[in-house]
Amino acid sequence: MADFTREAKLNRAFVKLTDTLTDDFDVVDLLQSLVEQCSEILDTQAAGLMLLDGLGELQLVASTSEETTLVEVMQLNAGAGPCVECFTTGKPVTVGDIEGSGDRWPAFRLEAIRQGFKSVHATPMRLRGQVLGALNMFSIHVGELVAADVAVAQALADVATIGLLQERGSREKTLVAAQLQRALNSRILIEQAKGVVSESAELSMDEAFAALRKYARDHNLTLTTVATAVIDRSIDMGSRVGAKG
Repeated sequence: MADFTREAKLNRAFVKLTDTLTDDFDVVDLLQSLVEQCSEILDTQAAGLMLLDGLGELQLVASTSEETTLVEVMQLNAGAGPCVECFTTGKPVTVGDIEGSGDRWPAFRLEAIRQGFKSVHATPMRLRGQVLGALNMFSIHVGELVAADVAVAQALADVATIGLLQERGSREKTLVAAQLQRALNSRILIEQAKGVVSESAELSMDEAFAALRKYARDHNLTLTTVATAVIDRSIDMGSRVGAKG
């Protein structure tokens, strides 16, 4: 029964990802679905996706939590950690015991331990030999992902990468860079909108992001469109969501 449940989850994940591959898909929602599905299927407690920006730095685009704790770990990971090593080599990187990893990535190691993470796996986002970013999965348990789980993570990342760069001309590096920057720019707008909704409706960052995402889906809009409208006050999420208490 467990195997069937896992297979059903995997099938659902692929269907959900491929369903986004339309002419006007929501790139941030696609990547958000990727991190959520991977975390659920592979039984990890947190996941985040980093993409390369125009300055050659890895930036967080999607994560299973919008709170600062995971963001801090991801930022350190992108500076010196399994994520940047995965991106640099283009190969998966697994750390089965973060505490026992020595002084390889001291800042990342200390923060990951402080947040309760015991192991991490990084999977490259790559297309035709070009690495665009890395998907990172954190667990509160010691141990490496088994080979089957590594393959699942890579397969889901590959589907999402194809969706991210689905234009037929995306082989050109300039177009690839433009597509990646579009995703990063969208995330910046969403971060600003999250802050507006969090303050006006007295919600946590996770709740604010969930509210934005639900509004986008309910009204058949992209997250970027909703975020832009929230920022310029065309949409008042505070009154729509309602302050807590």
